[in-house]
Amino acid sequence: MDPRPFVLDLITTIAKAVNRARYSIFSVAGTYAVSLLVGIAMVHTGSEFALNYREQLITQALQQNPASLAYNQGDNLQAALWDFAGNLVLGAVPQTISGFAIIFPYPLIAQQGWVAGIVSVRGDHTSRLNDPRSAVYYLLTLLLQLLPYSLAIGAGVNVGVALFRTPPYYQGQKWLGLFPKEALHDVARIYAIVIPLFLVASLWEFLSPWNF
Repeated sequence: MDPRPFVLDLITTIAKAVNRARYSIFSVAGTYAVSLLVGIAMVHTGSEFALNYREQLITQALQQNPASLAYNQGDNLQAALWDFAGNLVLGAVPQTISGFAIIFPYPLIAQQGWVAGIVSVRGDHTSRLNDPRSAVYYLLTLLLQLLPYSLAIGAGVNVGVALFRTPPYYQGQKWLGLFPKEALHDVARIYAIVIPLFLVASLWEFLSPWNF
């Protein structure tokens, strides 16, 4: 049996789901981008608040985050898997669901983007952007992580928008008499690429030879 028609149909279906949710996805990605730039600007201009928050965050992660603990013990693969599970189960899924209320995830999105920006400096407060390899590692890690977050949360926000302004392609059956089933199906379709993207992001972050 030739699997190509199935694969092509799957790709087309996922692409259609992403296209339907594109405005919500762009709004999430835009929020990440703005808050990220604010964080980068603050630590690069010597903001004591941002730099002190960075130190507290890193210290807390080293003591409590399973991925950081595994990484410090030299088990990079286990660290990557912990990071993948945390991003997916504790990060993306709850925020996708909160997106059903449309505005709920955006404050956390802004906070996440800001945090991603303030870690653009090292422990000695030198920029991670001052060296080509560290800059590429940092920026690519950001892209690989924020892309699936934007897709996942945007898919949830798209469901919320469809509750109040249902487009023709979401007309029809509703789950619990409220949520358009086709919009929920689009969430599942988008997660078909969100999950592997999160895995790639975590493997890159913890297994890349440029991780320093």
